Amino acid sequence: MGVPFDIAGKQEEIARLEKEMGASGFWNDPARAQAVTRQLANLRDTVVDYERLTTGIEELSLLLDLAEEEGNQELLDEIERDIRKLAQELSALEMAVLLAGPYDTADAIVALHAGAGGTDAQDWVTVLFRMYTRWAEARGFTVQIFDSLAGEEAGLKSVTFEVKGLNAYGYLRAERGVHRLVRISPFDASGRRHTSFASVDVLPVLRESTAVEIKPEEIRIDTFRASGAGGQHVNKTESAVRVTHLPTGITVTCQSERSQAANKAAAIEILRAKLLDLKIKEQEAEMARLRGEQREIAWGSQIRSYILNPYSLVKDHRTGLEHRNVQAVLDGEIDDFILAFLQAEAKRQATWSATAGQSR
Repeated sequence: MGVPFDIAGKQEEIARLEKEMGASGFWNDPARAQAVTRQLANLRDTVVDYERLTTGIEELSLLLDLAEEEGNQELLDEIERDIRKLAQELSALEMAVLLAGPYDTADAIVALHAGAGGTDAQDWVTVLFRMYTRWAEARGFTVQIFDSLAGEEAGLKSVTFEVKGLNAYGYLRAERGVHRLVRISPFDASGRRHTSFASVDVLPVLRESTAVEIKPEEIRIDTFRASGAGGQHVNKTESAVRVTHLPTGITVTCQSERSQAANKAAAIEILRAKLLDLKIKEQEAEMARLRGEQREIAWGSQIRSYILNPYSLVKDHRTGLEHRNVQAVLDGEIDDFILAFLQAEAKRQATWSATAGQSR
């Protein structure tokens, strides 16, 4: 197994958390109790899945030896199918184990914005939205659109949506950045090749309001008539909500719900996530300064290219991972890219920890 699962360490942590849960007064702090309960459940699931996979590998190894000795092709074919299934489950477990961030278990808010490329870029946003929706559905996650803005000719200028599911943020934060598409434009009558860009922003959903405090006097709430699909009610009443955070100038709009109250609640949820993201970025910038890193901080940092012409290739520029089956990736098969990112991140963190330890 390519990832150090540290099962012994996880079992020790399980014992520690179980002891904490048994202490008097544990439930007096609901936010802490909820966090501990969730962490304990995740650790237990990891240990159980690891033990099940280990047992499965050992059993298949014995069966393989037996099938080869007997020359049983039918059994060999069955073992091959089981190995492929175990490999997929192992990949999923590897990704789950690599999620060590404080908000990785949370749901995710994803915002896609068209960049350079005109109508092609707006169509590219639609393709990316479909890709992430397919990925989420394959995992049993749910997707809810908060806000969208249609392009003049085709596609979407932007779309903001929530992905609900365990570790949704931990997985999807690997997608944060600018995505580049190269193809023969379907909107160019001359059939020329176009390059277009779209940005992907990913934020964690904060269920505990104590994580980021939003004071009523620090926000301005405006209402207006929603635009786009949604029926007569949506277009004739001021159900859409725009929330502005006065200290930072951050503005959030939500118009997907039928009621003003529901749109306000969704907008506040997105605002809270944006404020947390701002705090995290400030902390990361300070850590980079302390480490002496020369890091490019740019909205347009290109992380991945999807090339459909003159050849077929998807390449992640952070990890170097490449895939030739572009259509499969656009159909939502992005787990390999997510895993490669999480592995590279874990390696960087381990290198930094080792270097810091030597310098002390």
